[in-house]
Amino acid sequence: MSNKKMWRTGLVVLALLLLAGVPWYGSDVLIQFGINALLLAVLAQGWNIIGGYTGYASFGNSVFYGLGGYGVAIAMVQWQLPFGVGLVFGVLLAIVFAVLLGLPVLRLKGHYFAIATLALSQVMTAIVSNVGLAGQNIGLVLPPLNNDRLFYELALGLLVIATLTIFWLTRSRFGFGLIAIRENEEAAAVMGVNTTLYKVLAFTLSGIFSALAGGIHAYWITFLDPESAFDISLNVKMIIMAVFGGPGTVLGPIVGALSLSAVSEFLSSEVTSVAGLFFGVVIVAAVVMMPLGLADMLRRFRKTGWRYFIENIRIHRL
Repeated sequence: MSNKKMWRTGLVVLALLLLAGVPWYGSDVLIQFGINALLLAVLAQGWNIIGGYTGYASFGNSVFYGLGGYGVAIAMVQWQLPFGVGLVFGVLLAIVFAVLLGLPVLRLKGHYFAIATLALSQVMTAIVSNVGLAGQNIGLVLPPLNNDRLFYELALGLLVIATLTIFWLTRSRFGFGLIAIRENEEAAAVMGVNTTLYKVLAFTLSGIFSALAGGIHAYWITFLDPESAFDISLNVKMIIMAVFGGPGTVLGPIVGALSLSAVSEFLSSEVTSVAGLFFGVVIVAAVVMMPLGLADMLRRFRKTGWRYFIENIRIHRL
């Protein structure tokens, strides 16, 4: 192993140890912030599979998040089953949804695919609002569990698994197939990649992590209703965080999620009127000045300096 790889590995291990120690040295407020930030990082990593590696900008991951939450809520409230069973049920719902909807929707490309997935959240909200088992418009109240340390550890553990999955993608034939689809889907098909199967599997894998994050969050906040469960703004956040950190990279979405969560939390507490505009400004700046995210910017900035930003601005004709 080269010195550069050893240095990177050491930094990752140190960061993981610092994050793992938050429940022991952090305040209650910091732990609660950490749960939210870690779950957003999981969502960004999940979106990274379908958006960053496969090249399909999905706005439907919030549906998986909601299905995961409702899987836990229905299992625990309506059927009096354990939390773990609810997580499994939510994942199964996400898998079924991903396969049934992925087959027709993933035949679309570009903005057509984005528009189609954008409508999924509204459709699912309307459907769940009329299902008695899901509490209709009123929602479901889960049994409380006042154990933020447990939820923090669950969120961190899920993020580690999601990141290891992304790391595996960078070294597996499946991951290479997804990258080939992102770069040129027609050429990938000619090379023997089963593009339909690969895209559906990526969509499903992305949905599994989103559903698990939704299930953990639902049990943590102990309440779920259709509007909050299938909130499209959550999908926008995960995309912004992944794009800001670096789509198609292993650690980029984590860096984007944690850094943007911290800044957003500061703005919402110190300058409330500006917080709502923050994510809009960030996405415009990120797309224009560093379209490949922080990871690409840090790598190239050392070689090109400020010319990196000037070049990107010139490309976008600003």
